[in-house]
Amino acid sequence: MESLEAELERARALDTDDVADAVESIGFECTRCGACCTSEADESHTATVFPDEVRELQGATGDDRTWNDVARPMPYGLDEGEGQTFEWALQTDGCGDCTFYAEDEAGVGACTVHEDRPLICRTYPFSVALGGTSQPMGEAVDSEGMVRAHECEGLGREISREDAEALAGALKERAIRELEEAIGVRENYRPAEGSTVVHDSEGPKRPDGREIGDTTNRGDTHE
Repeated sequence: MESLEAELERARALDTDDVADAVESIGFECTRCGACCTSEADESHTATVFPDEVRELQGATGDDRTWNDVARPMPYGLDEGEGQTFEWALQTDGCGDCTFYAEDEAGVGACTVHEDRPLICRTYPFSVALGGTSQPMGEAVDSEGMVRAHECEGLGREISREDAEALAGALKERAIRELEEAIGVRENYRPAEGSTVVHDSEGPKRPDGREIGDTTNRGDTHE
């Protein structure tokens, strides 16, 4: 099996022009249907987010959102909300939709933090098929080389070269970041006690984002 470090070097060597060609070949235009931001059946919306992206979103909202307002422990690996997991997911509302998703009076959906949205959102519905990167968007429905396209009604539509290149750049960045995160999780993993523990690249954390062992009372725990 190829090491994470070797995969990281492959990700860093990705040719964004080739990735843009693949995106262009598949085609995509966002229809603002909201499917990528809302819950499906009985499953809440799930989108992975890096620790620094959580903090960036806290700052971007400008309304004193806590860590828990932005992110929650990735539910995969947890049993009824308890256990140990290795990623963060964007927080959801009472309906299971992304907490940053909103609809106007005409029912048209929009991201309220669009300019600061995380890489998983910037690259939807595409991913790059590298072994150490995750694909929380379901099985691929189309592919071109290493580029995978996941179910979305906007696929197959014409995309400008400029937009394809922007997507390609974000896809390369995401592939690199996911592998760096995986390596960081491995290097900073240590056993930790707690009903719910999230192991990320910065070490084990409580559900409110505090590192295990940090007893600071920041007034932002929702436990």
